[in-house]
Amino acid sequence: MKGPGSFNRKFMKKNTQNLILGGAAFTAVAANAVLLLTNNLAKSDKVTTANISASSPASGTTTSTSANSTASLTDGSFTGAVTSTNRGDYQVQITVASGQITAIDVLEFPNENARSQQINADALPVYTQEALANQSANVQLISGATEAFNGFTGSLQDAINQANA
Repeated sequence: MKGPGSFNRKFMKKNTQNLILGGAAFTAVAANAVLLLTNNLAKSDKVTTANISASSPASGTTTSTSANSTASLTDGSFTGAVTSTNRGDYQVQITVASGQITAIDVLEFPNENARSQQINADALPVYTQEALANQSANVQLISGATEAFNGFTGSLQDAINQANA
């Protein structure tokens, strides 16, 4: 007769193998996500402590629009309101040509300490590129960069609102 421990050992061995296989699958997915993010960052513009900017995709490419579409913006430059966050102030300026956002310049962002510099160096180019691709302030939040997200999107939405007026 088997003791009560034999069932538990068999159960644990089977589930441990599943956990290991699941862990390997998770590791592969995480590695792919890191690779994708690294490739996107490598393609983005260089970050400086004075200015972060990017231009829209080459003409002739089609970009999808979201619910916050900016398809009929007034051409010109529009500076968003300074948006204050717990980490500091953010301000962006957009350039609109042919009714589309063609450039986003981050005029102001916190860079007083190494942590803020690193967060902004990582997040702002990604937010900028995504905003250009979406033609809106609808961008994905990057984990660990919530204040940059709030400041960037707040000022960007104000600039878009001015261009819509």
